[in-house]
Amino acid sequence: MTRPTAEEIERLFVGPAAGYTRLQVAEAAGVSSALAERLWRALGFASPTDDEVVFTEADVATLRRVRTMLDTGLLDEATAIRMARALGQTTARLAQWQAEIMIGALLPADPSDADLERVLMAAEKLLPDFEQVLVHVWRAQLAAAGTRLLTMADLTDETVPTRATLVVGFADLVSFTRRSRELGEDELAELVEGFESRAADVIAAHGARLVKTLGDEVLFTAADPEQAARVAMELVGDDMRIGLAYGPVLPMLGDVFGTTVNLASRLTALARPGTILLDSGLAEALTGFRLVRLRRRSLRGLGFVQPFVLRR
Repeated sequence: MTRPTAEEIERLFVGPAAGYTRLQVAEAAGVSSALAERLWRALGFASPTDDEVVFTEADVATLRRVRTMLDTGLLDEATAIRMARALGQTTARLAQWQAEIMIGALLPADPSDADLERVLMAAEKLLPDFEQVLVHVWRAQLAAAGTRLLTMADLTDETVPTRATLVVGFADLVSFTRRSRELGEDELAELVEGFESRAADVIAAHGARLVKTLGDEVLFTAADPEQAARVAMELVGDDMRIGLAYGPVLPMLGDVFGTTVNLASRLTALARPGTILLDSGLAEALTGFRLVRLRRRSLRGLGFVQPFVLRR
């Protein structure tokens, strides 16, 4: 067997070989070349030169769908670009992650050309099912996101507010820098993946939302104070510390921003290993939990803060 080529891999995942230049694909789809280029960059791909033949019939069909959405008047070009950027960034990480999982599971340490061919054959066999699962999970996550946003929004206002009141939580691995120097690459990868997967499982089990992972830290949100407290209590261990804050946040690009996020991060930095620190707003909202008041602390940019420890 011979080593799979880049052309073979591309043909497997995106279909027939390219047949259009940048200008030709825009003309065939009925959109301006400027819009096509902006969409392409937003999706995370490099801009080809005018004479490079890099686009396929699938690219033409995709641009036509964008044009159709714009023609309805429900989306403008700025919104379409933002949606493309969200899609590109999310799927790039997803594709990289899935490729690493598959290669790690199927390839030996010193792979031969036959091993590489076997991975390609496995991908070809699994791709249709992966695609269907992806679409189903995306629809389910979209439904969950829409429900959260409608729940948080006060529809009696003249306009739907952009800010939401949430509990923001950071869970942080203790002494990660020191441990990363002591561990080998495989052990470090196992530590990070184990931490992230456990955090994701616990957060999802309680109906909260995992916003992002940062290697040795995860950021999550919850609409309900009790929900967030139970996530933290199940998640915390001797090798972890957690900070929680309750208040207004600005959801944007799948992330959350604002003073509440900063406060939760600062409380995490203050927490001792194996403890959960929370702000006074969350402490007031919780009933039936054991809380210990600590002395007030002055946090730069936030003023004096009254932290509490959440006990099991």
